[in-house]
Amino acid sequence: MAFAPSNTPSDAPARDTAAPRADVHLPDTARDLVKILITGPFGVGKTTLIDSVSEIRPLHTEEPLSEASARVDDLAGVRDKATTTVAVDFGRISLPGGVVLYLFGTPGQERFRVLWDDIAYGALGALVLVDSRRIDASFDVLGLVEETGLPYAVAFNTFPDAPRHHTEDQLRAALDLEAGTPMVTCDARVADSSVDALLALVQHLIDRHAPEER
Repeated sequence: MAFAPSNTPSDAPARDTAAPRADVHLPDTARDLVKILITGPFGVGKTTLIDSVSEIRPLHTEEPLSEASARVDDLAGVRDKATTTVAVDFGRISLPGGVVLYLFGTPGQERFRVLWDDIAYGALGALVLVDSRRIDASFDVLGLVEETGLPYAVAFNTFPDAPRHHTEDQLRAALDLEAGTPMVTCDARVADSSVDALLALVQHLIDRHAPEER
């Protein structure tokens, strides 16, 4: 992929890497509790990303893929995938300054659309994961996010066999993204990379709200 991975914005909060990976109570320093959606098509890495960054033991609603679902879900590029999220994934990450992100991973398949309104209620933004090997699989999810009116950032999850020759402009055009929509790359398996993608979204939310506060 031709464009650079995400970097932590200079004025966005950095991650408190000292937080242990355990079942912990909400820190006493928590001031701003922010609900964020982690969404994207089937098999793009939503569960993996939440696993990589959550400071508490993540909640998952994974079920084995059935013969019936295999006829519905597009397994191109994810032939080894044996499970799918059927309700929600949940994790939490604390940032300095008392900011706590509640991460809600949403099913990417169209048949789970009825869950969307309930899961999206109260969210301030969404991180949309995209697989550059199957960009068209992201269209329905992006459409749903835009219908909801949520600000969002796009993160291309890196897969070993993903094409690397596309330019940023080509990828933006393929997804029909507005110029102000953040677009980064990340490796959902790596905590620091996933946090960078989340911080790109947080910075986008800060920038959107800044004019209202002046």
